[in-house]
Amino acid sequence: MRTLLRPIVAVLLAAMTLIAPPWVAAAAPDVTGTWVARMNSPLGEIEFVFRLNSDANGHLGGSVNSLFGDAPILEGRINGDDIEFSIDMDLFGNIQRRTIKGRIAGDELQIESAGLLPTPPPGMAIPGGPGPGGPGPGAGPPPFVPGTLTARRGTPTPSYRAGPVDYEALPKVELPALKALPSNKLARTPPMGWNSWNKFRTHIDDKTVRGIADALVESGLRDAGYLYVNIDDGWQGTRDGNGVLQPNPNFPDMKALADYVHSKGLKLGIYSSPGPRTCGGFEGSYGHEETDARTWAKWGIDYLKYDWCSASRLWKDEDMRAVYQRMGEAIRATGRHMVYSLCQYGRAGVESWGPLVGGNLWRTTFDIFDNWPSMTRNVSAQEALAGSAAPGRWNDPDMLEIGNGGMTTTEYRTHFSLWAIAAAPLIAGNDVRALDADTRDILLNKEVIAVNQDRLGKQGRRVMQQGDIDIWLRNLSGRAYALAVVNRGNAEVEVNIKWADLTLPANLRARDLWLHRDLGRLAEGYPGRVPAHGVVLLRLTAGK
Repeated sequence: MRTLLRPIVAVLLAAMTLIAPPWVAAAAPDVTGTWVARMNSPLGEIEFVFRLNSDANGHLGGSVNSLFGDAPILEGRINGDDIEFSIDMDLFGNIQRRTIKGRIAGDELQIESAGLLPTPPPGMAIPGGPGPGGPGPGAGPPPFVPGTLTARRGTPTPSYRAGPVDYEALPKVELPALKALPSNKLARTPPMGWNSWNKFRTHIDDKTVRGIADALVESGLRDAGYLYVNIDDGWQGTRDGNGVLQPNPNFPDMKALADYVHSKGLKLGIYSSPGPRTCGGFEGSYGHEETDARTWAKWGIDYLKYDWCSASRLWKDEDMRAVYQRMGEAIRATGRHMVYSLCQYGRAGVESWGPLVGGNLWRTTFDIFDNWPSMTRNVSAQEALAGSAAPGRWNDPDMLEIGNGGMTTTEYRTHFSLWAIAAAPLIAGNDVRALDADTRDILLNKEVIAVNQDRLGKQGRRVMQQGDIDIWLRNLSGRAYALAVVNRGNAEVEVNIKWADLTLPANLRARDLWLHRDLGRLAEGYPGRVPAHGVVLLRLTAGK
């Protein structure tokens, strides 16, 4: 009997070793690797890159990268097929803690997108939805709609984004003692040019930039004053053994590209961040400020846009002036003149110290989006800052969206008119290789450009509101004025503007800058009609 039982017992023991006891938990699934998900949005297709590491005990780490920045994963756990983690989302310098949930489904991760999408601070216009006046012209594309993202193992597009950052372990950069840097004497009128971000986001390359330079010349935009060809985020590769940042393969020779742009009578701009990562998750300039400035000078760069993205994870707003001064000093040390554009969303009272760090322009708002509420909200923020603008130092409500399709032609004329009145930089953000007739007429309206480029350098402001009508006034050289009558409402409005109400002299000569028509001498004011979301832009001249 004992002999007969031996094989049976052996089989039972072998089977028991294959079955985990109930008190031993099953190992968590391994999700280590790079996972990529994409969603359509009002900003175009957004790619989310999840660089994950996990272990058998269910710990989950790594980072999440998207158009909204790079965020380390915090408190990540895997429980069965469920995953949950937190991130600190950086939205224009505002850090928001978000909890993200998802599920492992075979070779896919099903991730709830709500926590990955931006929630704007009060007063900020994220794409989509009507403004305060309700739906109507320019209501824009639909807003971000939360749902489920399907992430699969793969390679990001582009694949040159830098990896996750251990912000706690970064060596601390020493900030300079505050001082006033001398003016670089550039940008005596608001800079004009083109920037890649609004149209191309991070999908930009050498061929596109060369094509844009050609188009600026062929279209007449260069001769109208659009001189700067600015490469925004997405050009960066990796640093070599000496810490020198190399462009990614989409830009095989930055010096040759700069030479090409210069040969067209244009200037080349570049983009970086004082943090370790840019908004799109590429290599920033943190700890490499002097090296990067020298690199750009060697290439022949003429303009730097320096974006606060990820810097808010390392510094407070009260450090911001010193942070931007550090790069301002680095630029000056190269001996090359570069327009210095501070992109920090109007935080920390930048208009008071922007010129002191060598800045020529500084963002005063959150990003612009291609819709009426965003555009009007950004320009309205300029009103209180008019006194801080002057030749060489400009308030920047962000780049132009004209031609990108989110607003009507009427609204784009209003957009261009208000940027001209506000003495804002005129940086086109569309594909100028494919200008339609309306976009061409707007961007090439030399009479409106002349208002923007007026040598007096006085920024206009809103001086009166009457119902849905806003009246903006700007003092120009030669005893002249620019007057914009803007209709915020959804129906055409008849107006009768009185000079006396605006403390303007009587008997002003008027010219309509969109109709290109002299209106003669107007004794007491301007009577007329303004279309919904439209503008009447007048140049007024006193004297004979």
